[in-house]
Amino acid sequence: MKVVIVNNSDSLGGAAIVSRRLMHALRDAGVDTRMLVLNKSTDDPAVAQCCGKTRRFIDFALERLRIMAGNGFNRRDLFKVSLADTGCDISRHPWIREADIVALNWINQGMLSLADIKRLHRAGKKIVWTMHDMWCLTGVCHHAHRCTRYTDRCGHCPYLHDGRRDRDLSRTVWKRKSRLYAAVPIHFVPVSNWLAGKCRESSLLQSADVTVIPNAFPTADFNVTPSRPGDKLPVTPGRNIILMGAARLDDPIKGLDYAIDALNIIARAHPEVAAECEAVFFGAIRNPQLLDRLEFPYRHLGMITDSRLVSDLYAASRIILSTSLYETLPGTLIEGMAGGCIPVSFAQGGQADIFTHLDTGYMAQYKSPQSVAEGILWALKHDITRNRLHDEVVTRFSAEAVARRYIALFNRILQH
Repeated sequence: MKVVIVNNSDSLGGAAIVSRRLMHALRDAGVDTRMLVLNKSTDDPAVAQCCGKTRRFIDFALERLRIMAGNGFNRRDLFKVSLADTGCDISRHPWIREADIVALNWINQGMLSLADIKRLHRAGKKIVWTMHDMWCLTGVCHHAHRCTRYTDRCGHCPYLHDGRRDRDLSRTVWKRKSRLYAAVPIHFVPVSNWLAGKCRESSLLQSADVTVIPNAFPTADFNVTPSRPGDKLPVTPGRNIILMGAARLDDPIKGLDYAIDALNIIARAHPEVAAECEAVFFGAIRNPQLLDRLEFPYRHLGMITDSRLVSDLYAASRIILSTSLYETLPGTLIEGMAGGCIPVSFAQGGQADIFTHLDTGYMAQYKSPQSVAEGILWALKHDITRNRLHDEVVTRFSAEAVARRYIALFNRILQH
C-alpha cells in the first residue's frame, strides 16, 4: 500500500504537525507513506513541495483578493474563511501517480482547489479527507461557532461583511462543494466525535462516509514525573500547579478571560486554597497586562520552545486548564493527561473523546467562570493517579494506535 498525505505545510500550524506525525506513524507501521505540501520548511526527505514560490504567492493572493471583493473589501475575518478556488494540480506528480490512497488534510490557502480534488478522482485515486476543522462541512468558514447556516445551504455568512446577502460567497462555495461531493467518493475522517456530529448536521456531509480517527500524539515523550528536580523548574516548589498553555494565550478563541475570572472566584471565595496553588501560563501574549487583573498567584513563562521543559511542566502540574471556546481535539489536554494532569475544560468540542466528566476530568458549563472554578476545586480534591491519566491517552492517542485505525480504514476502502 502506498499513501500520500497532502497538507498546506509540513510544520506550520497544528494540522501540519499532526499530519507529518501521522506520516511517520504509518511509515513506522510499514506503510509506504509520503507527504506533499505547498510550503516546506523541514528537511524531511519524505516530504516534497508541489510548486514554486511565485505560483504559491499568486494563488494565495488571488484567493484572498476574491474574498475581499466578496466581502465589501473589508479585511476583518479575512482568514476565517477559505474558497479553495486556487491550488496546485498534483494529479500528475510521480508520488500521486504511484499512490493507492491520497489522504487530504488542511488543503486551504492555495494548496488544492476543489477542481484539483476532482482531478485526483479522475486519475483513479481513492481519497480520504482528514478534517481538522469545520471547513469541509460549511460553505467557507473554518469554525462556525454559533452559526447554524451550514445545516441548510449557508448564505448570510456572519464572516462576510458585504450586506449579509443570501447568495454570498458562502452560498456559492457551498454549491461547488455540493457538486464535488456528489461526483467524487470521499471518505471523511473527523478527528473527534464532536466534529462527526457536526458532519451529521451539515447539509453537505449528512450522508457522507465518515469514520472518526483522532490525531496521533507522541505520548511516549510525556512522563508522569519530571526529568529534572522541582527546584530546577520555573514554578514555585510545593504548590499545586494549574497549567494553561497556547501558541497565543490571548487569541479570543482561547477564552483567557474565563480562566482569569474562574481563578479570581477561587481567590476570593477560597483564599486558603489559592495560597497553596500557582497558575502557570505559557505561550505568547500580545498584551501581558491582561494577566495583571489576576488575584490568584501566577506566573507567565512566555513562549517555550524546549519540548522537554513543556513535558516537565505537565509532569509537575496538578491540573491542565483549557477555557477554549472551540477545539476540535484539544492537544494541550491530551499532552497534559499524558503527563498526569487532571483536565478541566469547557465541554465544547472534542473533550468528551479525551476524558470522562467527574471521572478523569471536569467539563465545565460553557462560558461559565463559576463552573470552571468548581471544576478546579473538584480536581484539587480528587486523587486520580497520574499513571491512570497517562494510560488513558496512550490507549487512544498513541501513534501506534492511530496508525492501526488508519491502516484498517485504508484497507477497507481499497477492498471496495
